[in-house]
Amino acid sequence: MSERDIPQRGITRTAKLATLPLGVAGRATLGLGKRITGRSAEEVAAELQARTAQQLFTVLGELKGGAMKLGQALSVFEAALPEESAAPYREALTKLQEAAPPMPAETVHRVLDEQFGRRWPERFAEFDERPAAAASIGQVHRAVWADGREVAVKLQYPGAGPALIADFTQLSRLARLFSRMSPGLDVKPLLAELRERVMEELDYTLEAQSQRAFAAAYAGDPDIAVPRVVASAPKAMVTEWLEGTALSRIIADGTPAQRDAAGTRIALLHYSAPARAGLLHADPHPGNFRLLADGRLGVVDFGAVAHLPGGSPEPLGRLTRLALDDDGDGVVALMREQGFIRPGIDLDAAQVMNYLGPILDPLRSPTFTFSRDWMRAQAARLGDPRSEEARVGRLFNLPPSYLLIHRVTLGSIGVLCQLGATAPFRSLAQRWQPGFAKEGER
Repeated sequence: MSERDIPQRGITRTAKLATLPLGVAGRATLGLGKRITGRSAEEVAAELQARTAQQLFTVLGELKGGAMKLGQALSVFEAALPEESAAPYREALTKLQEAAPPMPAETVHRVLDEQFGRRWPERFAEFDERPAAAASIGQVHRAVWADGREVAVKLQYPGAGPALIADFTQLSRLARLFSRMSPGLDVKPLLAELRERVMEELDYTLEAQSQRAFAAAYAGDPDIAVPRVVASAPKAMVTEWLEGTALSRIIADGTPAQRDAAGTRIALLHYSAPARAGLLHADPHPGNFRLLADGRLGVVDFGAVAHLPGGSPEPLGRLTRLALDDDGDGVVALMREQGFIRPGIDLDAAQVMNYLGPILDPLRSPTFTFSRDWMRAQAARLGDPRSEEARVGRLFNLPPSYLLIHRVTLGSIGVLCQLGATAPFRSLAQRWQPGFAKEGER
C-alpha cells in the first residue's frame, strides 16, 4: 500500500485521532501558564481556539474517510458560533469542503486499472493526473472523454471502507470534543446517521443511479443543473464537467445577487427534489454546489441521498402549517401522533409553541434573510442548558424516519446562513411541501 493511501489499520487511525483531546488538554495547560504570566483570559482563549481548530481539521483532513466526513458535516454549523469563535474555524472548514491531500499518480492509475481495465486511457482524449478536488472518500480529476466532452472522473481512495469503520468507532468516543463546535449539537446521533450514509457512499454504482435520477428530474431546468453520468464502476465514476463558481467563494466574497440566487436555488432543490426525483440530496455542504455562469445552481456528489419515493412526508408540512397558524393544540396532537412527543411526556401547547416559534420565522413572510446572527440567536436560545427552550427540546423525540431529513434541513439552513441569502422560502414550501399549503395557495 502506498504511504499516501488512507491508513487502514484501526490502531493507526485511532492513534491519530487520539491526538485531538491530548492536544486540547496540552493547550489548556499552556493557556493557564500564559494567563499566570499576565495575558488576559480573552487573548489566551482566542489563541487556543485558533490552534485547536487548526489541529482538529488538519487531522480530519489527513485521515479523510469518516473523520473528514464529520468535519464536512460540522462545517455547516459554523454559522451558529459567535463571530469571535467562528473566525478561527472558518478557513480550516472551507478547506475541508473541497480539498484534502491527494493520491499520487501511481495510485490513481491503479484504481483506474482495477475499475475500467488497463486500456482505460483509450476512453479519454485527455486526462489530468492532478486532482481538481479531493474530499472525504474520493478525489476528482478533470478529463476529456473520447467523444470530446469535458468530464469529471471521481475515484475512491484505496482503503476507504476500513477507514470509515475505524473512524466512526473512534469518533463516537470523542463526541464531547466535537460537540464544542456548536451549542446544543448532539454529535452521537449525527455520527450514527453519517455512518449509515457513508457506508452507502462506498458503492459508486449506487451513487451513479441516484445521479441519473436527479439528472432526469432536472433535465432542462432553468434553475438547477445536474451533470449526466457518462460511465460508472463500483469505485470510479465519470460525469459531465460543471464549470462554475464554488459556493465557498460566494460565501467568502460573493455579491448580494449571487448570494440570493444561490440560496434560493439551494432551498428549491431541498424542497422540490423529493417530489421530482423521489430523493433528497443529503450532503448539503458548500463543496457540493457551484453557481454557473447562466445563473443555475450546479449540484454534484450524490453519494448521500435519502430515498423518499412518496415525496417529503405530508405530516411535516401539516405540522409546520399548524404552527404558523398558532394552533398549539393541533401541533401537540400531531407531534404525539407522529412520535415527536413520546407517551407519558408532559408538554403543553404553550411550551411547544415557544420552542418552535422563532424557528419558523423564515416561513412567516414572503421573503426572509438568513444570517449568522439569526442562527446564533437560535443556537443560544436552544443550546443554553439553563433555558426553558433547551429543557423542552430535551423532551422531544426524533423518530428514525425523520432523522436524515432533520439533519439535511439543518445543514441546508447552515449554508443559507453562511450565504446571508434572501429568498421566497414561504412560496417554495407552498409549492413543494405536501401538507403545507392551504387550499388555493399552492
